[in-house]
Order: sequence, then structure tokens, then C-alpha cells
Amino acid sequence: MPRSQPTRVRIPRIGVDAPTVALGLDRNQQIAVPPLNQPKTAGWYKLGPTPGEVGTAVVVGHVDSRVSGRAVFFRLGALKPKDTIEVLRQDGKKATFVVDGVARYPKAKLPLNQVYGHTGTAQLRLITCGGAYDKAAKSYKDNIVVFATLATGRTT
Repeated sequence: MPRSQPTRVRIPRIGVDAPTVALGLDRNQQIAVPPLNQPKTAGWYKLGPTPGEVGTAVVVGHVDSRVSGRAVFFRLGALKPKDTIEVLRQDGKKATFVVDGVARYPKAKLPLNQVYGHTGTAQLRLITCGGAYDKAAKSYKDNIVVFATLATGRTT
């Protein structure tokens, strides 16, 4: 598919139907996250491919919020292989992805090439926090990563 910014992400199995915002890098040169006051919004990494383009598109979201409780990707870890993820795009097309797998990694040991590396096909990664909460660091210790591939013939 040609480049086109995502506008919504839908994940029927876990009840997600959320708007997206474009994100760059934060001050630590890490992928930024959606604003904390928008816990039901997913963020697309605008410096990479768009969902449906060849390459690995990345969408991130909060697992929870001190203010609102459950956030957009609260149930992300419940996805299973063959579940579907729909990404609506600014060009009016919809890219449908099929989940290949879900993994949990310690943040310090995230396999960067496996998560972000170029595969030669249209891939999608959904990322949120997981595992135990570290009160001192004010952060979860792990990341939940969903690996998905564009479904052949499933773009509209």
C-alpha cells in the first residue's frame, strides 16, 4: 500500500476502537508515547512506515492511567495468533493485519531488531507496557509486543 497516515486502530477481539496520533522521538531518543491525558489514544511512529506500507509500522499505547484506569492497550496481551487488527488510513483505505504472536520482554532487553527490523513485507507492531510496576522508576518493567502481518488481499 502507498504511504498514508493511520487515523484509527480497531482490534475486535479486545474491544479497541481508538484514534491515532503521529509521534516522533522523546528527549531520550526513544519512541514517544501518546500524551498521558489521552489514555484511549494510540500513537503511530511517524518516522517509520505507515501501516500497510512495506516495512515495520509501529503503534504504541498506554496500558493504564492513574486518572482513568484501563487505557487503550490494557488487554493487548490477550491477543492470539490469527486475531485481526484493522488500521484505518487517511487515504480512506483499511489495512487488515493478522496477529503472528505476542511476546513480553524486559524493557532493558527488548530485541530491537526483531521488534523494529525491516522484514521486506508489511508488518505491524503494537507495543504497550506490561509486567510488574516499578514504583521507584514510575514505569512498568516489561513491554508487551504484538507481531502482525498484513493480510494478503485484505486491504480495502
